[in-house]
Parts: sequence; C-alpha cells; structure tokens
Amino acid sequence: MSSQLNVARRSAARAPGSTPYGQAIFALRLQEQRAQCGARCNAAAQATEAAPAPASATPDAAAADPATMDIRIGKIVKCEQHPDADSLYVEQIDVGEPEPRTIVSGLVKFVPLEAMQDRKVIVLCNLKPRNMRGIKSNGMVLCASNDAHDVVEPLAPPADAPVGERVYFGEGGKNQGPPAEPNRVQKKKLWEAVQPLLKTDGEATARFRDEVMLTTAGPVRAATLSHANIA
Repeated sequence: MSSQLNVARRSAARAPGSTPYGQAIFALRLQEQRAQCGARCNAAAQATEAAPAPASATPDAAAADPATMDIRIGKIVKCEQHPDADSLYVEQIDVGEPEPRTIVSGLVKFVPLEAMQDRKVIVLCNLKPRNMRGIKSNGMVLCASNDAHDVVEPLAPPADAPVGERVYFGEGGKNQGPPAEPNRVQKKKLWEAVQPLLKTDGEATARFRDEVMLTTAGPVRAATLSHANIA
C-alpha cells in the first residue's frame, strides 16, 4: 500500500495544469488510502498477536518420554581443566563407542580433579554437539543439584554396571525403543520436556516421575542429595 501512495504522489506532482480542485480531490483520495492501509496493518498486527505460539516452542510435559533420551553409563578415561575456562572440565568419556566422547562439564567447583579420573558417570548422549569456550562438547554428564545450585553431585551407576549400557526407567522400561536422533531432540525440545521431571527421591535415587532410573546392576543414585533436581 505504501508503494501505491508513493506512485500516486509522483503522478500528482507530474500532472500538467493541476487545478486546486483536482489537488483537493487527490488529497481526499490519499487520505482514504492511508486510512485503508492503517486498518489493514492494525488487523494484521492483531492477528499476529492473537496467533498461538508454535507447538515446538513450549515443551509438552504430558508427552515427556524418557525413552526418547539416549542415557548411558560412561567411564571417564581422562579429565583435565578447560584451558580457557576456570569452571569447566574437559573429559574423555567411554560410553561404549569405538572412541571416547569429548564432553565439557561445569564441575570444577564441585568435584576435585582427582575424583573425576576413572569415575563412572551417567551421560546424556543424544544432544547436538555444543561449542563450550572453543571445545565441542558431545553430550552431558547428568548430575543432581540442590535448589541453590551450590551442591552438585554427578549421578552414579552401580560399580559393576557395564559401560555403554543404556539406562531405563522402571522395570517396564527394559523394552524401550531406540532413542530419538539429536536433530529431533533439539527440534521437538524433547530434553526440555523430560528434564524437569527427573529428580532424586528421599533416598537419593534418580527417578523420572515415579519410575526409578535403572541399570542391569541396579538403580542410579546421587551420593547424598535427596529430593534434588537432575540435569
């Protein structure tokens, strides 16, 4: 509409012998066109405001399914401090693949370096890689933390749980299907839906809602944190 108004203005300026009457008629038409444009723009803006957000913008807690997550038992085979970040560790973690995964974790303030070496951990493996201060992180070490986030404990599988095994939730979870691909996890916000429902119970056992996080050797636990968030 703005382009039509500009054309009309240029046409009037070029028109030879324009009379005051003709100029007045043009001004009235120009005013009508502006009003029509304003009404249309206002309607479009109101429709945009009223439109619901895309379904993928808000995680659906009711449809959250931990079986979409690829959560495995891992073993840290090497750990060192990030060269450019005082709060980050860079870990090489065996999760049952041909090569260890590089994973960056913000655990320097919570776990001494020597306690990270050769430690068994729980690893979320189907996140898209993220650049963490110049180093690409290919997963996440799951930890329990209190509300103040000043106590953080990596989740621990039983000592004899096999490296690379995928955990499951509740006895019925043994027959879980394959996990979602990283692109789908990101696009559908699957982790954002599952994560708020992961907690430790009164005995520091990891759960999704009422279902215990299990390995073939037993449940996954935090060291001491009960009724804590898991992320």
